[in-house]
Amino acid sequence: MPNIKSSKKDVITSKKSYEMNKANKSELKTNLKKFDAALESGDKTVAEAAYKQAVKSVDQAALKGLLHKNNAARKKSSMTLKLNKLA
Repeated sequence: MPNIKSSKKDVITSKKSYEMNKANKSELKTNLKKFDAALESGDKTVAEAAYKQAVKSVDQAALKGLLHKNNAARKKSSMTLKLNKLA
């Protein structure tokens, strides 16, 4: 445990950031899994709704710095191809 006041504050801040990042990553993974499950079901309308939600969460993750912008673009492209294959 740090002794300096600013270091103590840094520990608290980093713990908060860790918890927020963990929650955001978990939400992202959940949305991606829901999209995959919707694809497996074969229902186009459900898959499109899940696709919109998944793309939104990927964009948010990229904005927050959880994903690199190229990684986000790759994920969105992959999801789009999978959705188009369903048609």
